[in-house]
Amino acid sequence: MTAPVPLTTANLAEIGRDVPVPTYDRTQVTPGIVHLGVGGFHRAHQAMYLDRLMNDGKALDWGIRGIGVLPHDARMKEVMDAQDGLYTLVLKDPDGSREPRVIGSILDFLHAPADPDAAVEAMADPQIRIVSLTVTEGGYNIDAVTGDFVLDEPGVAADLADGAVPRTTFGLVTEALRRRRDRGVPPFTVMSCDNVQGNGHVAHKVFVAFSTAKDAELGAWVEENVRFPNCMVDRITPGTTDDDRAEVRDRFGIDDAWPVVCEPFVQWVLEDDFGLGRPPYEDAGVQVVEDVEPYELMKLRLLNASHQALCYFGYLAGYRLVHEVAQDPLFARFLLDYMEREGSPTLPPVPGIDLDAYRHELVHRFSNGEVRDTVARLCNESSDRIPKWLLPVVREQLASGGEFHRAAAVVASWARYAEGVDEQGEPIEVSDRIAERLVATAQRNREEPTAFIADRSLFGDLADDEAFVAEYSATLASLHAHGARATLEALVARD
Repeated sequence: MTAPVPLTTANLAEIGRDVPVPTYDRTQVTPGIVHLGVGGFHRAHQAMYLDRLMNDGKALDWGIRGIGVLPHDARMKEVMDAQDGLYTLVLKDPDGSREPRVIGSILDFLHAPADPDAAVEAMADPQIRIVSLTVTEGGYNIDAVTGDFVLDEPGVAADLADGAVPRTTFGLVTEALRRRRDRGVPPFTVMSCDNVQGNGHVAHKVFVAFSTAKDAELGAWVEENVRFPNCMVDRITPGTTDDDRAEVRDRFGIDDAWPVVCEPFVQWVLEDDFGLGRPPYEDAGVQVVEDVEPYELMKLRLLNASHQALCYFGYLAGYRLVHEVAQDPLFARFLLDYMEREGSPTLPPVPGIDLDAYRHELVHRFSNGEVRDTVARLCNESSDRIPKWLLPVVREQLASGGEFHRAAAVVASWARYAEGVDEQGEPIEVSDRIAERLVATAQRNREEPTAFIADRSLFGDLADDEAFVAEYSATLASLHAHGARATLEALVARD
């Protein structure tokens, strides 16, 4: 057996005999974008689109410099440094076929905790015209009820102190903007690529709030001069496993310490609002539009909310892989009913989209057994996801007199999951920034059925709505008495 080839620039010609590699001269690519939060999704999505353009001889002045903001990002720096920023992107088709490609659009990687000034200077560089973000739904430090930026969060408060060395995303980006202003360099565009409704508006709010708290004049300058386009992003990208590394090594002969695997489907809908130009994204298949909102609401309330609809019920029913849940006819019916009867009625018209076809395509995508996305991944960080993706559907349906019992049932399934014990008595590892609080509250579910939804920081005044409380409580009681599958059967039978 031939030894696998280490993924480096020097080995691209050898690797390229069997796997597509960059056709452009990477030494001629110059940076134009700094990206904060270089994880699997960014590398399967934004970096892939740029690589596609570069292979067509375009956007060679829009290379990406990555920045990791969290301590554990040190591992990504080690890998990216060793591999010259290269990685293998593997599309997993439902029929078992694979589409590998080596991506070369990321030029280097900086670890901000190790050298904050280098990270700031990378963004202050006049060559950089866009700073993009995938820092997760919870990374924007927004109070879920008030919608305000939380100034007293410990990391933020530390960055706001006089003379502080910036550590948070807000501190690093704001300091880079300050240096550009003071040096007479126009500000970069801040492009959020997270699953947050109105992500550009949210980014605008949080960076203006932070910069104003730091320096009122700077805040006014950011408010007036920095652009924050909205966008909708979509590609199911599970975490990389050792099996994925082994497959890249054994099937394609590439020794890649951190490949990325994803589904074939990809979508990016982007508002055309940039202060210093942008790559010709439309030439790579991006939908560049004037108004992103209809597309993002469709994605958040159908795809993302459906992930929540399947994950807690699915985990409690004993499933551990997403495709196993979606291939179960009972779960597929529940998802389609939720999307058609509750999610879709809250959507404005979506130009060019057949919603019925989109809903069925989602179930088909979820059913892709080759992706092997885990149910546990979808259950992570629920306190950031449910309030943004599902509760707006509940509120709009309550206000309009529409159906909402399925969405209320999803909330109940989260509350049951958060108890930390499955239906076989095995422990559930609840992964959430407020996991300790959630589990402590959920463990009172049987004695106080509304304890979980009484948390106004997550649910606002929904606990005061008798209709919602009735549906939620009935589902929670059924989950305790009959289990997830029987509860779902009863919910589907109501139709």
